[in-house]
Amino acid sequence: MDLTRVTDRDAVSVSGEEREAAVLAPVITRESGEHVLFTKRADHLSDHPGQMSFPGGGREPADAELLATALREANEEIGLDAEEVEVVGRLDDIRTITNYQVRPFVARIPDREYHPDDEEVAEIAVLPVAGLTDSANYESELRDHPHYGEIRLHFFHVGGFTVWGATANMLVQLLELTTDWTLPPDPDRTVDADADLPG
Repeated sequence: MDLTRVTDRDAVSVSGEEREAAVLAPVITRESGEHVLFTKRADHLSDHPGQMSFPGGGREPADAELLATALREANEEIGLDAEEVEVVGRLDDIRTITNYQVRPFVARIPDREYHPDDEEVAEIAVLPVAGLTDSANYESELRDHPHYGEIRLHFFHVGGFTVWGATANMLVQLLELTTDWTLPPDPDRTVDADADLPG
């Protein structure tokens, strides 16, 4: 991964949603190559239960800026200390179906054991970039969305986990910026609006 491509660009900001949030896309370097850390959200959460996500969450009044939100949430969710984080830049802001505008920050973090917060995180998954960029592990579909019209959903299947939804949208941009992976021009299928989604 060439993370300087994240550092050297001007990310797009959005505004106008009801709530602000921030996430950290953490990159871990190992002898076998680079990996990206995800959390699997606890099943009892009201927003996106059971989905794979980056550490992060909603901005609190005490957060001076959105980076502070991402660092605070990463500390709460996986025990990552702010002093361990090397922020290299950010991706474009996105809007979610839960009326958040989300700012994704990309960072290098140490290769060590992280501990999930039982209240919010069911599991931590450190997935290899080589697997995320393997075309055999990616698929996408078109479906109608009640608020956004026709949308393309991305699915990355690696290590028994499926990354999809808003996190997959961020991951697509991260991989296109930092690796040789490119988004296939056409989706694999078109489905009805009420077709099943991953659990």
